[in-house]
Amino acid sequence: MTHVVFSPCIGTKDTACVQVCPVDCFFDIGDMLIISPEECIDCGACVDECPVDAILPEDQVMPAEAAFIEKNRAWFESRSTAEVEAARLSAGK
Repeated sequence: MTHVVFSPCIGTKDTACVQVCPVDCFFDIGDMLIISPEECIDCGACVDECPVDAILPEDQVMPAEAAFIEKNRAWFESRSTAEVEAARLSAGK
């Protein structure tokens, strides 16, 4: 399972979550951050750090926000490796 960023992140993009991520699986897609479903190790460190409560485990995302699960996956499927790496947010580890 993976964690998902959903609507409260839109326009906020606070990067406190990025700073605690042990695998650097956050990406900036313009209006919000997303988490790579292939790289997330489901540690949950990011959940408590998000100041707008915009991150949950995929199976806990409310039905009204479920479209963000697919938005995360689709973004990675529709981008080249170079585009994905250009959007990667690193905590500078």
